[in-house]
Amino acid sequence: MNKIELVIFDCDGVLIDSEMVSGTVFINELKRYDIHLPERVFFERMIGRSFDQAIATLREETGKAPPPEFKEELRTALLARFEDELKPIKGITTLLAGLKTKRCVATSSDPVRAARSLAITKIADYFGPNVFSATMVKNGKPAPDLFLHAAHSLNTEPRHCVVIEDSAYGLMAAKSAGMTAWHFSGGSHFHAGYRVPETVERDASYSDMAEILAAATALELV
Repeated sequence: MNKIELVIFDCDGVLIDSEMVSGTVFINELKRYDIHLPERVFFERMIGRSFDQAIATLREETGKAPPPEFKEELRTALLARFEDELKPIKGITTLLAGLKTKRCVATSSDPVRAARSLAITKIADYFGPNVFSATMVKNGKPAPDLFLHAAHSLNTEPRHCVVIEDSAYGLMAAKSAGMTAWHFSGGSHFHAGYRVPETVERDASYSDMAEILAAATALELV
């Protein structure tokens, strides 16, 4: 493995245990517009993708799409639930506190949602301004654009980056960017049935943050 200089964290499902809440709110908010999305489709096609990509998938699956104001309505409803329910992934603060390398967030969530999510879970200070959103690039995951933008912003070559991702689209983006890809499957959505196909390339797989901490320690990242 190349020397790692930058650890890039996905947000939802890696830093925060949010995917189950996000799916529930998304599906319920759509019902107000008589749009019925099966949970299976959310799991299989929307986890790890941006809002615009999710709406494009929704049109493909149902032939319908909500009005423009839905984006703000969804964010408001979701953040209200986050205030009461959102938790950090178990063990993430131990890893973040020990990291000696550069670190950042690269998420498909919009900047407002990402910032509030990190604040609610009290991990925002570990990243400061280094939070990058898919809204900052032309193409979201599985395209490599977001990870390459994050690496460029922090003056790091892709081969010296490791990406920690829960989703298939995120892992695809990391490998397409020429980065090391670690798959994390410790979020509650995995217990509910979400899976990343074995055909999706990754460099390592971990089921909890203690395992990632051990791997980071072996590489002298902590």
